[in-house]
Amino acid sequence: MQKLLITLGLGIAAVGVLYPYLTNLGLGQLPGDIVLRGENSTFYFPIVSCIVISLVVSVIFNLLSK
Repeated sequence: MQKLLITLGLGIAAVGVLYPYLTNLGLGQLPGDIVLRGENSTFYFPIVSCIVISLVVSVIFNLLSK
């Protein structure tokens, strides 16, 4: 359990450090991401970006588990 939490924490930290580079790749701005802008608020849900990230992570984990 401790190793899992440490790995999860390092993964979150890595995403935080790499975030400026990930935005240059276009993640979060793909067709299908939902953006609703009102007068005083904005609702943003990157559904397609989440699916792409999930697929990439799944492929990486499947390759590493063999």
